[in-house]
Amino acid sequence: MRKLLVLSLLLLGGCIHTSQEADISGIWINQAIIDAAALGQPLNIRGSNLEWDINTRTGQAQVSSGFEMGAGQLLQKAPDAWTVDYNGYGADELRFDGKQLTQLAKEHHPQQVFSRPTEAARTGAKWSNTFRRALNSAYMGGQWKIIDGQGNGSSVVFSADGGVSGLPNTDRYELCLDGDCASQGAGNNTLFLGTGDLGGTWIFVRNGKQLEILNAINHSRADEIPQFAPGPRQWLLEKQ
Repeated sequence: MRKLLVLSLLLLGGCIHTSQEADISGIWINQAIIDAAALGQPLNIRGSNLEWDINTRTGQAQVSSGFEMGAGQLLQKAPDAWTVDYNGYGADELRFDGKQLTQLAKEHHPQQVFSRPTEAARTGAKWSNTFRRALNSAYMGGQWKIIDGQGNGSSVVFSADGGVSGLPNTDRYELCLDGDCASQGAGNNTLFLGTGDLGGTWIFVRNGKQLEILNAINHSRADEIPQFAPGPRQWLLEKQ
């Protein structure tokens, strides 16, 4: 009888342990986009959420799509299911499988899967920059060589925080994720290149280990929203 009682308590303890609710608090990023970028594929970000910041203790969830952010109330429906309610203006459904966080599909939005970032967010950094830093590392990281254009033969390094070394007259960059810069590119991938507070928009084409940076020609009038088209190539870089 004593042995059966001990065994029952052990089994009960095991049940209690496995039924503990998972804490999804923290930052989650859209790893699928980053994985595709790491292969040198063109950026395809439109219509995707890029990053979640969740706090189960306060019941708050924030989401970033690259050009806008949303905040809603986090409501738990089951041990592995949550709803994010945007004050009655729509909602998102989240599911957790023990490793990844899935945002369920809804009208005009496909299902999306999010993972914990491999690099923790820097102290004091905006939470929405975690995805950008991971994308920069995957897509632009490593050493490049200028094989055509000003500075031919020089080495170029793009850092995760948006710095550039080795590219003439440039010390910072920013990949366009979505929003106005994307619509102005008319379907072309764009990035900002600059020095200090000065800079401008460029069009780029990524093909595996090669990166073309092209002049962005604005075909709009001065009083119109810019619409950029590819112009002459300024640089051709090759990843080393």
